[in-house]
Amino acid sequence: MIVNAHTQRVDEGIDVADDACVIGVDYGTLSGRALVVRVSDGAELGSAVQPYRHAVMERTLPASGAPLPPDWALQDPDDYRDVLRTAVPAALAAAGVKPEQVVGIGVDFTACTVLPTLADGTPLCELTPYRNRPHAYVKLWKHHAAQPQADRINALAHERGEKWIGRYGGKISSEWEYAKGLQLLEEDAELYHRAERWIEATDWITWQLTGEESRNACTAGYKGILQDGERPGAEYLAALNPDFAGFTAKLEFPVSALGDRAGSLCEAAAGWTGLPAGIAVCVGNVDAHVTGPAVQGVEPGQMVAIMGTSTCHIVNGGPSDEGAGPADVAGMCGVVDGGIIAGLWGYEAGQSGVGDIFAWFVERYSSPALVAEAAERGVSLHELLTEQAADHEVGAHGLVALDWHSGNRSVLVDHSLSGVIVGLTLGTAPHEIYRALLESTAFGTRVIVEALEAGGVPVTEFIAAGGLIKNSFLMQMYADVLRRPVSLAGSAQGPALGAAIHAAVAAGAYPDVVSAGAAMGSRVASAYLPDEGRAKAYDALFAEYLTLHDYFGRGGNDVLRRLHEIKTGAH
Repeated sequence: MIVNAHTQRVDEGIDVADDACVIGVDYGTLSGRALVVRVSDGAELGSAVQPYRHAVMERTLPASGAPLPPDWALQDPDDYRDVLRTAVPAALAAAGVKPEQVVGIGVDFTACTVLPTLADGTPLCELTPYRNRPHAYVKLWKHHAAQPQADRINALAHERGEKWIGRYGGKISSEWEYAKGLQLLEEDAELYHRAERWIEATDWITWQLTGEESRNACTAGYKGILQDGERPGAEYLAALNPDFAGFTAKLEFPVSALGDRAGSLCEAAAGWTGLPAGIAVCVGNVDAHVTGPAVQGVEPGQMVAIMGTSTCHIVNGGPSDEGAGPADVAGMCGVVDGGIIAGLWGYEAGQSGVGDIFAWFVERYSSPALVAEAAERGVSLHELLTEQAADHEVGAHGLVALDWHSGNRSVLVDHSLSGVIVGLTLGTAPHEIYRALLESTAFGTRVIVEALEAGGVPVTEFIAAGGLIKNSFLMQMYADVLRRPVSLAGSAQGPALGAAIHAAVAAGAYPDVVSAGAAMGSRVASAYLPDEGRAKAYDALFAEYLTLHDYFGRGGNDVLRRLHEIKTGAH
């Protein structure tokens, strides 16, 4: 509630000055962004980006030069501290905001991004004996090497009738905490037993900010199999591996609701950031889920899709306090009480590769002629290929692609799957392949939307956020494929803004996340409307996509899984 020259939390009588600001820090796959936001109206005053020095370690471990196996993706946690040391002061300077104006800070992270630490939060990779041990590092969300462990987790859960498995659409992903934890045990038992904490990066960096450990409801529910206050039992875990029985001890910690205050900025973090010690630090969150209030997409039925290297889809269902449980939707990443907004069942789904797929094609398969034309015209290769692709009718390329280049997160939940392009000829042009890849991601999103609605969770509005919303051709394609309007985030920095909104709640400026989002967030409603002619044409292509989707993904032909096994064995 905005009252004259102050923002006031009326239930506690807390006043915040009109020029008060909060900072949201969005930790992405390759960099971290700090955004300074005015509390009273959500105005974005300044931002700065800090690339991670070690980026994503997928081929080798820099500390030793040792090669990494297929499907690995690691990071160095000190790169996350660098964001606080560099991007936060730079954002303050860009905003022209004095440190004493800042009343709170909040962070969001890609997830599941998880690391092993000591009880005091020291990452194992920062201990000299373990610098050359890959399992001592952060496992990024796109680390998919734990698929065999995920397969066993799922098979045993169904065999035993574990009640929690239905909350995850029947399958736990190789990206999540338990699969990665089991891989750690079975491939480096010494480090597994040395690790006293197995913690999401969003909780770990919040720990660095406050000096106090905390855990958030979002990652605990979606990635840590916490349902109705319980985690998988020791008997089940021991059946996976006797030494895994005590795994939950590395996770257990009181869980805080999103928007809660995790603590106060500690002296060390104040020194890094230049902010006053003692200001509010919000409980950590996930980049997708934190974006909901930033785009005013928190009402039941509003799907928010954060579209970048990957896409995460979130949507609230009905109230969680009315007695009836949530719908079990096949292939969902999870449904969590308060996972997005307190009091509502929050559903999550996702695609492991979207922008990554487009970048892969542009970086690996652009001809010298394309590169030269883009340079001559002063446009990017993405812009040039999009322009060329847009100059053709739907289906004119004769292609259908499957968007599984990083595996399938929803609804098949299998990262041993891989990309497919059908219909190639000697006459196929690069922009035609590029268009088929764009279409494949829209088709993958349609599979997710239809799965939710078939499971009893309506999707009434599709709101897109993230870097890919700048591509108007892609956004129109999504409207046509989904056969529904596409709204857009009002901010180009939705996750960082969302983290700032949650920080404002933690600082006491607003009574809850919904009211803070109403005041500080924004969206452009129905920015793209479906065209019936193109929608019909895409229906025909989508039917072919579904045929391939089920043939390669649901057991019609397991060639993709067999190829993955052959590839892994060859290393």
